[in-house]
Amino acid sequence: MQPVSGIRKVFDMNDNLMEILARDIVKSLPPRKRDMYQYVVQREDELARQASTSDEFMNLLIQHAPHRQAADHFSLTFGRFMVEMREIEKEINRKLDEKLQQVKWVDCTDAMGSDGNVKYFYFSIGTGSVSR
Repeated sequence: MQPVSGIRKVFDMNDNLMEILARDIVKSLPPRKRDMYQYVVQREDELARQASTSDEFMNLLIQHAPHRQAADHFSLTFGRFMVEMREIEKEINRKLDEKLQQVKWVDCTDAMGSDGNVKYFYFSIGTGSVSR
């Protein structure tokens, strides 16, 4: 059963990498887009911390309506705010896809002399090639 946990660790690393890349992309957005996106995400995170189940979280989202709060905060109609949020999310997803296509994973387990219980990976982000 050891390979399953090894695979899980690789998936966890990939999730962590995606989170790091996404945060970097959000930081690089123009100030207004970044502020709008972060406003909603922060409110949703607050609600998630309060909830103990996914149903409770959904009820809190309905009750507190973070997107409506954000629309008021940024002096936009709810419809206009949602259009802009969808554009921001599309931009983030597009940039994340571009960055993920540039990620190179190289299995270095053999080179590191692993005992079989540990796998070693090298990854780089960029357009250059990785020699093996």
